[in-house]
Amino acid sequence: MLGSPEFPLLSRKGDITIGGAFSIHSQISKPSLFFTETPEPLTCSRINFREFRFAQTMIFAIEEINNSSSLLPNITIGYKLFDTCGSTLPSTRAAMSLMNGQERSTGKNCSSRSSVHAVIGASASSSTIVMLQVLGIFQVPVISYFATCACLSNRKEYPSFFRTIPSDHYQSRALAKLVKHFGWTWVGAVRSDNDYGNNGMATFIKAASQEGVCIEYSEAISRTVYRSEQIARVVKVIQSSSARVLIAFLSLGEMNILLEEALKQNLTGLQWVGSESWITAGHLTNKRNSGILMGTLGFTIKKTKINGLQEFLLKVNPSQNPQNNLLREFWEATFGCSFQSSQPQQTQCSGYERLQDIKNPFTDVSELRISNNVYKAVYAVAHAMHNMLKCGKSGEAMNQSCLWKDDFESKQVVKYLTDVNFTLQSGEKQYFDGNGDPAAIYELVNWQRNQAGDTVFVAVGSYDASLPNRKQFTINGINITWAKGSHKRPKSVCSESCPPGFRQAVIKGKPICCFSCIACAAGEISNSSSSAECSLCPLEYWSNEDHSQCVPKIIEFLSYGETMGALLAAVSFFGASLTVVVSCVFFHFRHTPLVKASNAELSFLLLLSLTLCFLCSLTFIGQPTGWTCMLRHTAFGITFALCMSCVLAKTIAVVNAFKAKRPSNTVPQCSAAIQRTSVLSCTSLQVLVCVLWLTLAPPYPHKNTAHAVDRIILECDLGSPIVFWVVLGYIGLLAGLCFVLAFLARKLPDNFNEAKFITFSMLIFCAVWVTFIPAYVSSPGKFTVAVEIFAILASSYGMLFCIFLPKCYIILLKPENNTRKHLMSRVTPKFL
Repeated sequence: MLGSPEFPLLSRKGDITIGGAFSIHSQISKPSLFFTETPEPLTCSRINFREFRFAQTMIFAIEEINNSSSLLPNITIGYKLFDTCGSTLPSTRAAMSLMNGQERSTGKNCSSRSSVHAVIGASASSSTIVMLQVLGIFQVPVISYFATCACLSNRKEYPSFFRTIPSDHYQSRALAKLVKHFGWTWVGAVRSDNDYGNNGMATFIKAASQEGVCIEYSEAISRTVYRSEQIARVVKVIQSSSARVLIAFLSLGEMNILLEEALKQNLTGLQWVGSESWITAGHLTNKRNSGILMGTLGFTIKKTKINGLQEFLLKVNPSQNPQNNLLREFWEATFGCSFQSSQPQQTQCSGYERLQDIKNPFTDVSELRISNNVYKAVYAVAHAMHNMLKCGKSGEAMNQSCLWKDDFESKQVVKYLTDVNFTLQSGEKQYFDGNGDPAAIYELVNWQRNQAGDTVFVAVGSYDASLPNRKQFTINGINITWAKGSHKRPKSVCSESCPPGFRQAVIKGKPICCFSCIACAAGEISNSSSSAECSLCPLEYWSNEDHSQCVPKIIEFLSYGETMGALLAAVSFFGASLTVVVSCVFFHFRHTPLVKASNAELSFLLLLSLTLCFLCSLTFIGQPTGWTCMLRHTAFGITFALCMSCVLAKTIAVVNAFKAKRPSNTVPQCSAAIQRTSVLSCTSLQVLVCVLWLTLAPPYPHKNTAHAVDRIILECDLGSPIVFWVVLGYIGLLAGLCFVLAFLARKLPDNFNEAKFITFSMLIFCAVWVTFIPAYVSSPGKFTVAVEIFAILASSYGMLFCIFLPKCYIILLKPENNTRKHLMSRVTPKFL
């Protein structure tokens, strides 16, 4: 590499060399570019204690392997550690240095082999990507401990990449399930403006939309092009929004910048949900940030314990390598002193200060999560090399040693890394899937305050992507601390949930989470909050008043319990009783001339049929059953046929009686036998029709749901409407014959001409039943039955009053007219 060589910050020679790329410094200078002179070199400053612990963890793992007799025996591992400063430009320089080493080549051709056999790093996804663009050309394996961008799982583009931390493909989905689980459907989002933040947020937004979660805003923050006014604008957007939950998919550097501005603008009251990069960053848990971040939730990998690491870290001292500037810088930053005695008002560093007395992210090993990823990455390389060098294979090597090869290529290491599967001392298994990713298992942590007042990370749930969808996310029942240390879960919705009985209606131009509530239509329900649609009730059910559940429809029929049914029943009983009274009167005066002249036998039979007509109307009242449906129509048809047959016989008898008194008339009188036969014949024909009706298509109970949507009309289906109209038509035919004959005999001279009364009764009868037809067809529900009962009662009362009332009047009130002489006197009719 031309230009000034880049030297590793920490290094050690070995048979195998592992490169390391860590963001040991968190701030980078921005040299001015004039394009007329060589630009100044990039300068990194402000040591990152957390990343320095990661680097020391790598060295600890290498030394542990070097001291092991079972893993890579007789092979020494060396290392070269470079600083990426959390930025892409230094990462590119680090990758070139790891490839080339520090020797300047004068030849025309470059060596095809890298100076390192594998690289551990980097922390940021963007830094890892630019390193892979260099190292991937030569298939140098890169094992990242913290780069989570899902884009890195693309095996075609990054075939030599592995990582010991799960992909954001799973973390983003876990975050979407988290906000959905707590009912937060309206959230804000901020992200790092790099590969990590942009890809992670894109996956989260897609997964959130599938879970029914809407994003009110999504803002990007860039540390490399940092401008205070841009960050201030982002914080103002957050403050002015209605979302009370903030998804912060940020790298640690961007999170630090955002927190500084949030403190300036006093951004409080938000429920933070963090990504893995900063959720367990110990330096963020200070009291200064607690007012903003207390109650934060986020996913991270499970913490573990690495035996011996704390003791190793506490031994770090500039005396280990007095010429190493990084160790001196670390020491000065840790103890706030200086090895340069010329600086005034500055404490002199002695080198004997104790790290045991310091509590900072470097010495804190209570949350070993990412450090464990570094530890696993080193062991993954060691196991791959162990298998590649056939260490300890019987017959190929003696004394458990390795078969060293000087000419192996990096792509061989990639092949063996793909197949590694080992278990650490802690019992944790490590392997890579086809994309170079580990198993995606997360721990949900909550920022809570312990009894000492310190902020601690408490595991309150988990997410395991290997489980079935409904079992992936679980909450373990531990009380969660929410924003501002509250124990009440915050609400973050665009629109309040619609109560049962309402449905959501999307507001035009707004996300689906913003909606208005519209009451369900009649016959529809929603029995849960925030129903997107109302459900239609089954056919025999209807919605209640609240439209929250389906209840059985009201079954409607003409019952005795309601006013109309009771009134019709009373009128029917009254008519039957009145007919019985008339029968008793006729029976008592059966020997009088008037009763004898009225054909007593037919009169009693007519009164019996009228009684049955009145009583048959009762079968139309009450809940329809199979028997009542068959009885009501057949009883109606037969009783009215009997009634009309009697009236017809009486009419014929009257006509014949008058004709027989004429001398020239030779027509014999109708004998009683002929009258009985005619009544029986006319009635039998109706009985035959009714028997055929009941045999072929009998009436049956029917639930009518078509006429009314909110109730069921229980009615009797006719079975065969044609037969019903035949029965009705036959009765009409008999009534018509009676009317015609009675009308023709109306002017026959007699003091008591029964024909004129029969004419009146038939006139009323026909008028009632002609009116009945349109009323019957058009009446809804139980009123259809009421119309039919009314027609039966009206026609029955009409015949009773017109035929028998005049006779009862003479019998009871004008007995002087109830004589043979009076009845036989002839008068000229003055009406009709």
